[in-house]
Amino acid sequence: MNDGTSSPGTRVLGALTLIGMAVLLAFALVISPADETQEETVRMFYVHVPTALVAFGAFFLTVAASVGYLLRRSEGWDVMAGASAEVGAVLLAATLVSGMLWGRVTWGVYWTWDARLTLTALLFVLVLGYLAVRRLPLERERRSRLAAVVGLLLGPATVACHYATTWWRTLHQGPTITTADAKMDGTMLFTFFLGMVVFGLLYVWLLVHRFRVLWLEHRVEDLGLDEAIAERRREAVGVS
Repeated sequence: MNDGTSSPGTRVLGALTLIGMAVLLAFALVISPADETQEETVRMFYVHVPTALVAFGAFFLTVAASVGYLLRRSEGWDVMAGASAEVGAVLLAATLVSGMLWGRVTWGVYWTWDARLTLTALLFVLVLGYLAVRRLPLERERRSRLAAVVGLLLGPATVACHYATTWWRTLHQGPTITTADAKMDGTMLFTFFLGMVVFGLLYVWLLVHRFRVLWLEHRVEDLGLDEAIAERRREAVGVS
């Protein structure tokens, strides 16, 4: 009997993720050339951008799962929303840290209240708030319903964060891949897409494990509730 959250599928996925990380490091740090303008600091790009985009995808899944829960009241949708938000928060934290390190080299400061940076920080705070709501000491259905409503806010917040460099004047670099005059070395472009795949695999691997942990937490919570009810009934019988 397996008491953990792993399975043959997750072990294969984990192995692929580790191999992908090793290959990504080799390309990002050694094989991919330096940029003509940013020189060696461009190597942060292969972590900063993929983690941001995968985190955005995680939050959109939270929004979709929140809608699913509000429509169906299904526990699975609720757990999926929470698991995706938690993993997305970790990836967004990596985005903020790598962005600050990149900014220190590029702009000379770790942080400036630029539109993109500010919205990313606000999105991170919103995600933390959402996760805090999921831990409120309320009856589960009420708590899940409240969390789902808050989770819907991640949609417009993520869209605003993603398009900040398009909608407002900002110090942050604009879209690199979609810009018409963007020119990236073929190896650099391959490394970027490799980063997207690897961090995507990491997200899925963490999501599966976190979903299973949250599901088990719900079962433990149910067991505790059942025991409390049984204890109360025994007390009632004793009093009578």
